Amino acid sequence: MEHVTNEPGGVGRPDWVAPATEPLDPSIPVNDYDSFAEEYSAENENSLLNAHIERPAMTALAGDVSGRRILDAGCGSGALTAALRERGAVVTGIDASAGMLAVARRRLGDDADLRVVDLRDPLPFADGAFDDVVASLVLHYLEDWGPTLAEMRRVLKPGGRLLASVNHPFVEWLAEDPRPSYRETTSYTDLWTFNGKSFPLTFWRRPLSAMTDAFIDAGFCPPAISEPKTAPDAPESFSGISFMCFVAQVPSSGQPR
Repeated sequence: MEHVTNEPGGVGRPDWVAPATEPLDPSIPVNDYDSFAEEYSAENENSLLNAHIERPAMTALAGDVSGRRILDAGCGSGALTAALRERGAVVTGIDASAGMLAVARRRLGDDADLRVVDLRDPLPFADGAFDDVVASLVLHYLEDWGPTLAEMRRVLKPGGRLLASVNHPFVEWLAEDPRPSYRETTSYTDLWTFNGKSFPLTFWRRPLSAMTDAFIDAGFCPPAISEPKTAPDAPESFSGISFMCFVAQVPSSGQPR
């Protein structure tokens, strides 16, 4: 379990995540989850932010998924995939990192439907193939949500749902000094340290209005928004800002957006 340090404004960071303040080493690729898949998966398994805030929120939003066909877009090492399968869903997991999928396959078994897919590319599925798409902490890696959300909408059946979680738009705005412009879509890089080695991850922050507009522009109904709290069984309390969750529905036939 990582210790979460409270930043000004009630923002929390794990001790192993810090803003990049020096020029990056060009020899180290950014967002290369293959290079630390095992280490990240171990942190993600029981961490406060993942295991006791974001993942319980996503499973609660999903509700009764028995028999539903679900695409876990950006499934990583498969923790959410496993939780949905345990609740009776038929889940396909995709991720850009083959290393993360290797960890997921050990967790889920050889019969799991896991595929290497970059969410910036067209999805290799038929129109209306899924009842739900879950996108857990993945959209904030993308500068442009438009093409990805359009593909997610395409593979959802009429009335299907997209459940997405992202870093809360206030987190970096409150934590950084000087503060970035809230109303602009800008990138930032954090250094994640495992076993004494730092790995750069670049994310994209955008205002809440840009997020909701992106769902609507992709053809979804206006999304429901929630800000998850810490689960009651968490080993430590945290009342600060962490994530934002969306539930966006594809209109049913004849239903206005």
